[in-house]
Amino acid sequence: MKRNRLGAVHIPAARIALAVAGAVMTGLAPVSAFAADAVVLYTADGLENLYKDVLPAFEKKEGVKVNIVTAGSGEVVNRATVEKDSPKADVLVTLPPFIQQASQSGLLQPYASANYANVPAIAKAPDASWATFVNNYFSFAINPEVTKNTPKTFADLLHPDYGGRIAYSNPATAGDGMAVIILTSALMGEDNAFSYLRDLEKHAKFHTKGTGYLDVLLSRNEIAFANGDLQMDLDDAANGGLSLKPVFLSAKPGDAPTTFQLPYAIGLIKGGPNQTEGKKLVDYLMSKEVQAKVPDIYGIPGRTDVPLTGKNGDTVKQAIAGVKLIPVDWNHVMDKKAAWTTRWKNDVIGNSGKETEVVKPKS
Repeated sequence: MKRNRLGAVHIPAARIALAVAGAVMTGLAPVSAFAADAVVLYTADGLENLYKDVLPAFEKKEGVKVNIVTAGSGEVVNRATVEKDSPKADVLVTLPPFIQQASQSGLLQPYASANYANVPAIAKAPDASWATFVNNYFSFAINPEVTKNTPKTFADLLHPDYGGRIAYSNPATAGDGMAVIILTSALMGEDNAFSYLRDLEKHAKFHTKGTGYLDVLLSRNEIAFANGDLQMDLDDAANGGLSLKPVFLSAKPGDAPTTFQLPYAIGLIKGGPNQTEGKKLVDYLMSKEVQAKVPDIYGIPGRTDVPLTGKNGDTVKQAIAGVKLIPVDWNHVMDKKAAWTTRWKNDVIGNSGKETEVVKPKS
């Protein structure tokens, strides 16, 4: 499954699609995107290759078109929130803590799909409003052709070599961006984490609205270091023709590199225009048939009865070998999310005038 490219800049077709999705998110999409005979999926970026592989069979079987809106995790939830009184989408796929936000704010319709049975209790909502679809890990990434000395610790990023060469996604609009705050707070404590992020900001070039654009920028050597997630980074490197390598950082020299699980979760949008087909789409994406293809895009099946196998599964296992996994209290994250976002905007970005919602690579 090779993504298309545009000219010599090696922009994957899936990333080009983000620009189209951006038009949808701002209300500029064709009317057909929300046609009555379609089921609409709002999804965080990173799973484009999986959808391309599995959705045609669903469309053929059900005789219904699946229209996809792709953006940052927070952005798709924000759009669904704006539309709450008149929903335009049927199914939502997004990352924590935004899936919890969607559930708590009443955006999701509890739906106990039979295919949630083999998802662990810790990986789904007690009220069946969402379940883990593709398991994943938070990561960072470098361009291995440019960065010869892979950073090992967070302190390494404060070296002058990274001046103006770092970018990470906006925590207000991207799950992977919020993950930067989650991980640094867990390892350093909240106050020390924000102090560190202020220091890191001296080396930051800008911040993107979603995370998917960063892989393209890394590959084009416009930046040297970015945040991401393991599934998307491995998939972009293997199937997108991009020059990038996932990395995990340690709190201090001698410590093990550390991360946490950051899964894509799926839920049914409450009051969606096509709930019957929306339920069928949830069932299909959580079926053993589709879950067995998740390792093809370097993801981990959300179902425990579908093994992580094959060459790509082995690559995921090797990438995470020796990395310490820490638990995340998502209820705590939800309690802190608004305050963290405000603190990041005020204390980290401040009055710098730095771009915080870059939406596509420069030409």
